[in-house]
Formats: sequence, C-alpha cells, structure tokens
Amino acid sequence: MEDVEKISEDQPPADDGKALRKSAYHHGDLRAGLIEATRRLVEEKGPDGFSVSDACRLAGVSTAAPYKHFKDRNDMLVAMVLEGMVRHRAKMKAALDGIPEGTPARVTALGREYVNFAIEEHGCFRLKFGGFTDRLEDERLQAAGEETFGIVLKEVAACLGEKDITPEVRRRAFMLWSFVHGLSFLIVDKKLADMGGDVQLNALLSDIAERVLKD
Repeated sequence: MEDVEKISEDQPPADDGKALRKSAYHHGDLRAGLIEATRRLVEEKGPDGFSVSDACRLAGVSTAAPYKHFKDRNDMLVAMVLEGMVRHRAKMKAALDGIPEGTPARVTALGREYVNFAIEEHGCFRLKFGGFTDRLEDERLQAAGEETFGIVLKEVAACLGEKDITPEVRRRAFMLWSFVHGLSFLIVDKKLADMGGDVQLNALLSDIAERVLKD
C-alpha cells in the first residue's frame, strides 16, 4: 500500500465476484483455491455473510469439495485468517528493510504496516480480532498471533537495549500494540473523523513510538 501522510478511511473496493479461474489452481491446489474464494467473500460480505456454498460457487467446485481439506465452515475461515497473518508478518518484516536496528523508526514502520493490513484486508482483520457474530476460537490463531507479536517484542527489546524479552519489554510492547490496534479499528470503522479529524499517520505513530520507548 502506498504510504500516505493523512490517514484515509476509504477502504479498497470489494472483488467483483466473478468466479475464480479454474486455471488458477489444479486439483492438488483445491485447498488454496477455496481459501482464496473464502478471502474474497469475507472481504466483500464480511465474516457473517460468508457461506461454504458461496465459496464453492466462486471457486467453481462442488459443495462436497471443501470437506476433503476442511472440517467445516469455521475451519475454512481459520485457514483464511492464518494465511492472511502469514502475509502480514512478511510485510512487517519487509517494512524494516533499510531502517537502522534498535531505533524507534523500526517500531513506527511496524505500526504503519499494522494499520495498512487493517485497511487492505479489513475482513481478515475483523475476523481475527472480533467485530462480528461468531468470534473464532482456535489454538492455531493464538499461536500465529503470538508469532506476530514476537516481531514487535524483538524490536522493542532492541530499542531498550535488552537481549531478552523482559517484563518491561512486554509492557511497552503491549502499550504500543494497544494504541495501533485501537487506531486501526477506528479507521476501518470510519470513526476517525468523529474522534479527531485529519491525523498525520507517520507523525502520530512516530510520536507514540518515541514516547513509549524513551528511557
């Protein structure tokens, strides 16, 4: 996502709903095709509007096909979120390229990427963190969330000159996550204008990082 100074509450357009091209996956990639169909539907309709039959229709497969790879509807949603979190972690790590280690600027970059993910994949974001009828409860999601938070912990530790993840590192990392997480929901829920109007994203995230990480 192209970085912008002002936070935008506009969300990306939903997919056009056209069936996925069958050439996009062979029989052995059925699972991947169904996960992609699930992602598109969740982004378009939200988690509560997702159905297995719609995913099958979009993927161009029979309604029996998903059960070769997934236990049920929930399992499909969990798989979709897990893949989204893999993409998210990859972008977080990529955002650190070229930024000196042990500096608040790296934490700022992680925060910006967190906000970007919430905007770009708001359906997946909501599905992971709530904001819909059926909250997903799955140990795999918990483990993936801890892995993502581990990236933040590592950067906070470096900024504080700590080799280990101490209680103080966790406390400050949690403060940073709480702020960026709440900001992300304000943006995707289009509530930002009601709370404070135009906000300079980079300046705001940089200010928070500096304040939380200072000695």
